This record gives sequence, structure tokens and C-alpha cells, in this order.
Amino acid sequence: MFNTLLTESKDGVLRITLNRPDVYNAFNSEMLSELGQAFDTASGDEVRCVILTGAGRAFCSGQDLKDFSEKKLTFKEALEQRYNPLIKKIAELPKPVICGLNGVAAGAGLSLALACDYRIAVDSATLIEVFINVGLVPDSASSFYLPRIIGYARAFEMCASADKMTAAEAKKLGLVNKVVSTQTLLEKSLMITSRNFASKPTKAIGMIKTLMRKSFDSTLDEILTLESEFQEAAGNTEDFKEGIASFLEKRKSVFKGK
Repeated sequence: MFNTLLTESKDGVLRITLNRPDVYNAFNSEMLSELGQAFDTASGDEVRCVILTGAGRAFCSGQDLKDFSEKKLTFKEALEQRYNPLIKKIAELPKPVICGLNGVAAGAGLSLALACDYRIAVDSATLIEVFINVGLVPDSASSFYLPRIIGYARAFEMCASADKMTAAEAKKLGLVNKVVSTQTLLEKSLMITSRNFASKPTKAIGMIKTLMRKSFDSTLDEILTLESEFQEAAGNTEDFKEGIASFLEKRKSVFKGK
């Protein structure tokens, strides 16, 4: 279906693998377009969780500079036409997106990882905000997500220094949720975590994403109002009814994402 991605959908989990390993999964225009299409397919009810990872030794090394120069787009055009719509699709997808950091995440590749909801890294992975090395600023929402996750001071340090961060360091800062020792364990952890998320009440998770995202830019009153609206909506789902029934019947819940 795609030239730059591998996709597989099974048991409610859509797996998307960046597949340009010869260039460390660097973004070209085709990959960015196909990623947008892949996330569009995640909107169907059959998908309840998404895994995003990379093929080979890297997660994503950022923009393919050769492709960028050939297309002759301005930076503003490239961001507004390619990167920003993709980041918004991930943020607004009402389902959990798990990032499997199988190797280096640099520049816009790190931005892509930050846009995900949950990150698992192999301990050999590195994270680097490389923009400053070529005289650029962070983009693709790095400047939005990074200080929210690790705080202003450390975010500024990462962006202004371009120092590599190890997976272990990222775990201490809360930049990744879990670190595993081998690629085999990464695959196992991705499978277990995705199946766990896929078995949860999907609509509630979607609303949780929205609440978390809006909490930084909303007043207390605005969040209290939104919580009450979302709780009303969640209370009318089939999954809420199943949760109550399973509790009363003393059995494990079987949520269907409805």
C-alpha cells in the first residue's frame, strides 16, 4: 500500500513502521504524505491503538535534506503543508499512539516521537534536538511538547546545545515511559503495551488526550466544564455500561471501544 512505510493491523492495533532504513528513516515528501494517509486509516472503529516505530537502526533522523533542496519549498511551506498537518493528526486522534524508539530520534524525528502519547525506547536509542547545529529552531511541535514534558530549563538546554540524550537519561526526565535492553524486548513491550491500551475504553482514552492537551492553555473553570461534558459523554458509552456490569458481576471487563 505504501512505498516508505510498512503497516499491519491486527487485534485492534495498527502498526506503522517508517521504512527508509538506508537513510535512517529520514523524512521525504512521500513519507510525510504516506504517514498522513496511514493516520487517516487509524480513525476507523477497528483501530483502537497505534504503534509507530522505525525499520533498521534508527527511529527517524529528521528531514532528508536532499529531498528538501530538490523540492525547493520554503521552510514555512514545508512545515505548513507537510509536518504540521501530521502532528495535528496524531494529537487529535482519539486513540493512544505508542512510539517505539528503536534507535536515534533526531530533529523532526524527535518531534514525531514527542507527539505520541507513550514512548518505549531500547537503551541504545538516543534523542537529539539537532536543529541548532544548522542554525535552525525546533519545529514540528518540539517547542510545544518538550518543555511541557521536561520543563523549560532542560528543554532549552536540549534545543540550544544539541547534546545527545541517552534513553536512560530520557527515562529519568519522563521523556520516555519505559526503557528495555534489546530490540527483542522492545518488540515484546510494544506488543504487550499496545494490546493493553487496545483493550481499554477507547472513547474515554480519546477524551483523556483532549483534556490533557487543553489543560495547559485553559483556566480551571474551562477544564471543569470540559470534564463535566466529557464525563457525561463517557457515561453514555457502552464501555461504561460494561465496566459497571463487570464490577457488579465480579468478572474482567471486556471493552469494545464503543
